[in-house]
Amino acid sequence: MRRSLYGRFFLLMCEYIAQRDNMKAKVSGLAKVLLFIENNFEDMEAMYPYYRLLEAGFTVDVAGPQQEIVYKGKYGYPLAATVAAEAVTLSDYVALIIPGGQAPDKMRMNEAMVDLVRQADKQGLVIGAICHGPQLLIEADIVRGRNVTCYRSVLTDILNAGGIYHDLEVIMDDNLVTSRTPIDLPAFMQQILKQLI
Repeated sequence: MRRSLYGRFFLLMCEYIAQRDNMKAKVSGLAKVLLFIENNFEDMEAMYPYYRLLEAGFTVDVAGPQQEIVYKGKYGYPLAATVAAEAVTLSDYVALIIPGGQAPDKMRMNEAMVDLVRQADKQGLVIGAICHGPQLLIEADIVRGRNVTCYRSVLTDILNAGGIYHDLEVIMDDNLVTSRTPIDLPAFMQQILKQLI
């Protein structure tokens, strides 16, 4: 009995490793994702996507208003910007991730970040925005007529911007992936990875 359990466990582990390695082989480390950052980001909504994307074989560049500045999350987690938003060449990337917290309210005042969101949508990059992240989508005027979700305090803004709100853990509308809160992160990242791999 014990041997058969170990045997099944071993086979499951081999299958997991094969799937993981196959996923990494598909990505090949050449595909790049841009993660937006500003002070008071929701720590989990930045770090969970960051590490999931690395695990899947992507290169993740962190873009903030200024390069080499360490931005701090709501709970104090530090994350350094590897590139300034105004220096980003969008054609180098396959996706853009916008975490929530209070950071999107600051990001939407940065014209370079707003323009990157607008251009990413035009170019069909996968755009993931969670919690307050859709504030940046609103500023870029890309929610009109589209199905989205967000943290409930952003709901009125979404409706006023012409978005179609759904109270669901994740919503996919063409290249746009949105979620509500940190508890939705697994569904959020599964949907993003499904679009990229």
